[in-house]
Amino acid sequence: MENQVNSFVALYKAYQKTRCGKRDNPTAMRYRMEAIERTADLSDRLQRRDYTFGPYYPFKVYEPKERLVLAIDFEGKVVQHSLCDNVLEPCFSRRFIRDNYAGQIGKGTHDGLDRLADAMRHYFFSRKAADEAARRAAGLPYRPMEEWDYADGWVLKGDFSKFFYTLVHAVCFEKAKKALAFLSDPELRDFVEWLLWLIIDSTPDPGIPIGNQSSQLLALLYLDDFDHWLRDDLGLVYGRYMDDFYIISSDKLLLRRILKEIEDYIKPLGLRLNNKTQIFPLKNGIDFLGFHTYLTSTGKVVRKVRAKSIDNMKRKIRKYRGLVDSGRMTLESVLQSYASWCGHISHGNTYHLRQNMDAYFFGYFPELRPTPKGENTHGPKTEQPRKQVEGEVRHHSRQADHLARG
Repeated sequence: MENQVNSFVALYKAYQKTRCGKRDNPTAMRYRMEAIERTADLSDRLQRRDYTFGPYYPFKVYEPKERLVLAIDFEGKVVQHSLCDNVLEPCFSRRFIRDNYAGQIGKGTHDGLDRLADAMRHYFFSRKAADEAARRAAGLPYRPMEEWDYADGWVLKGDFSKFFYTLVHAVCFEKAKKALAFLSDPELRDFVEWLLWLIIDSTPDPGIPIGNQSSQLLALLYLDDFDHWLRDDLGLVYGRYMDDFYIISSDKLLLRRILKEIEDYIKPLGLRLNNKTQIFPLKNGIDFLGFHTYLTSTGKVVRKVRAKSIDNMKRKIRKYRGLVDSGRMTLESVLQSYASWCGHISHGNTYHLRQNMDAYFFGYFPELRPTPKGENTHGPKTEQPRKQVEGEVRHHSRQADHLARG
């Protein structure tokens, strides 16, 4: 019986998604030349379970830090799109907590930043409300603003060391089987488990490839019980983006105890925290998802771009200038990259930063500087006034009355 993963229709839809943004890729072009025949053959091999996953093509990325990425061939990406879109994403995401922001439709870095700001404001005003209620009950006067200390608190900022490279295959598979248990079709469940183990076991244990679409979902599921333990069982103010998480509390001793318990909890999973994990005052701000977010003494949340991100962008601009001059990069690509970064930082309090960065950018790329509104780039046209003929009455054209528009 065909299922919604290995059927021709499901695989062809997955192929259409996979080819997006890869039309100039030679492998994608070869697949496109025989898309119908190749998809039918792929469906047949999957149904007979005569499919092998691989090989991988390794390369390194250096932003935001150096990482080894293993990319699968085009056919493997089609299979993963079909598996993730039709089964894994619906099955896994229904288990995730709201404050797990990575790799899900409708979530992402900006959603994580907004949720962090909401958590900080909730922390501030819940403490303020509790203090005012206690003072009213005790018959004490209202506390003036200059005496507010509701922004005082502590943050446990955690980061897992080499997260993707330390995930244990057996643990990944068992957690996935638990999430897939609700599938009503036993044949579909059996096929998905077979294909998922084929993908998980395609690299040495421990570790799963960063380049696989399924790896993102498996990494989120790997710490799903960890998320529920901290948020539901312990009732903490908590959020996580892949291997980066934060906990906000007014009790520093509580966070120290929680840190010990976290280290004991993740040890059987083969994970450990790196040396960036620490407990610090909330007033120092939280470095999360490319921004430094602060809580002021009045309850306002301020979001600033990290200095490292600014330095990286300036370095890229200088690099782009050299690539454009050597003919290895187009001006359109440069402008697209810079506009994307500006769109990202616009989610923070960055008005003056954007003005300064525009001046820096157009200093290196004056040819991309936008033309001021109303300025004619082709030079002024000098039109001589028409001489009035003797006896001619010049009628002035009547201008539209803008005040009479409805």
